[in-house]
Amino acid sequence: MTVLEAIRRRYSCRAYQDRAIEQEKLEQVFEAARLAPSAMNTQDWRFVVVADKEKKRQVADTTNRSEVFGKAGVIIAACSNSDHVMRCGQAIGPIDVAIALEHIALQATDLGLATCWIGSFYADKVKAILDIPADIAIIELMAVGYPADEPKKPERKAIEKILCYDKWEF
Repeated sequence: MTVLEAIRRRYSCRAYQDRAIEQEKLEQVFEAARLAPSAMNTQDWRFVVVADKEKKRQVADTTNRSEVFGKAGVIIAACSNSDHVMRCGQAIGPIDVAIALEHIALQATDLGLATCWIGSFYADKVKAILDIPADIAIIELMAVGYPADEPKKPERKAIEKILCYDKWEF
C-alpha cells in the first residue's frame, strides 16, 4: 500500500471487533510513531497503551462513546512531557503528538486496523486511572483495533478551496 492509499483508506472507526491486536502489529504501529518528526527532535511524546479490558473500560467511560471505544483492541493515551513554546507562539506538545498519532493511524491502516482520534474525554480521570503524573499533558486518546464497520468518508473540499500560492487568496 502506498502512503496515499493509506491516507485514502484511513477513517474514524466507530465500531470495533472485540479482538486483541497482535503484539507484532502494535510494535509496528509504535515504530511508526517513534520515527515521527518532532520540534528540535525532542521526541516529547509518551504513549500509554491500554489493553487490559477493565482499564480500557474505565478509560472508555471517560469518553463520549464508551460503548464504541471500549471494544477497540487498545486505547492509546497520547501524552507530552514538554511545555516548550516555539517562536511562532505554538506549543510543541500538541503538534508533535498529533504528528506521531497520524503516523500511528496510517501504519495501523496499512496493517488492516482502524483508528479513531478521541478528543472528548476527561483528562483528569484518565490520569488517575493510568497513574499519569500531573505535569504530563494528555493531548489525545486514540482507539485502535479491528474494524466492525465500513469506512464512511466525509466529503472533502476541492483543492482550490484550501490551497493558494504566494499570498492569501481565499
